[in-house]
Amino acid sequence: MSESSQTELEDVTVAVFLAQEGSEEIEFTEPTETVSEAGATVDVIGSETGEARTVNNDLEESESYEIEKTFEEVSADDYDAVIVPGGTVGADTLRTQEEGVELLREHVEAGKPAAVICHGPWTLIEAGVVDGRTLTSYHSLRTDVRNAGGEWVDEEVVTDDNLITSRNPDDLEAFCETILEEFANHRN
Repeated sequence: MSESSQTELEDVTVAVFLAQEGSEEIEFTEPTETVSEAGATVDVIGSETGEARTVNNDLEESESYEIEKTFEEVSADDYDAVIVPGGTVGADTLRTQEEGVELLREHVEAGKPAAVICHGPWTLIEAGVVDGRTLTSYHSLRTDVRNAGGEWVDEEVVTDDNLITSRNPDDLEAFCETILEEFANHRN
């Protein structure tokens, strides 16, 4: 990474959602590291503070990471951008957490960028921000996206205004590159 790209997000504050358990580790760590290395201030947020256990390939327990702030402690005004990782259990859990869903809704409706990967679009669907939008996700969510009024496409990364979506961990390189570009373009 060049020196200029290391500071391209130095004035950007990013919230990264993390479920207490079941978020896909690489979909959490790679985007988080990408924006951190680009100079962004990053807060890991969830339903409660403390350790959160991630997974690999949805089924294998992996490392634990610290949730620093709760959804109730923060507001959409606190962040320039949001990242929501996948993981079937983690994404399913996040979409049931009303404070997190409301935070995401307010964030997206304010026109701020949200980067969501794999099963993470379940949270976008729950937030009611998919209607009329084009996005991608893990292939099993295509009917959910369509039922919510969105257009689902099979592409490694899709940007529709302030929504950035990707299908799975194989798309992380393109997803992270797009995050850097879109977060820099939407800075306040």
